[in-house]
Amino acid sequence: MRKILNAIHKVLDSIEDKARIKLVHHPIVYAFIGSVGIVSIWRGIWHISDDWGVSSWGSLIFGLAITVLTGLFVSFFIGENIIISGLNKEKRIDEKTEEEIHKEREEIHKERTAIVALEKDIKEIKEILKNLNK
Repeated sequence: MRKILNAIHKVLDSIEDKARIKLVHHPIVYAFIGSVGIVSIWRGIWHISDDWGVSSWGSLIFGLAITVLTGLFVSFFIGENIIISGLNKEKRIDEKTEEEIHKEREEIHKERTAIVALEKDIKEIKEILKNLNK
């Protein structure tokens, strides 16, 4: 059973990657498709709540409790990228040009490379100190 689930996950993950790569160049279409999916999920949950006889206030309190306790409330409705970009006084990701995004990725890559080099240097220094203490 686990192998079947892993295979299904792999296929769905591959489809998701391909769709995201194509849709990222068309943010309005991407947002529309995503909003249809989200609204459909909410509609399904709404109907389940109706079937269970949950009141409007009960649904509101239950939903708020779940999303606040899991940390999803602010993240979903505002988005951590918007919060972080606001704190850093940066553009939102959807306001950046493709060139700006590539430049940012290059800077991150350079920083990662520098960190790896520093880690290597620290490891070598530790080895030297270890050998001196023998």
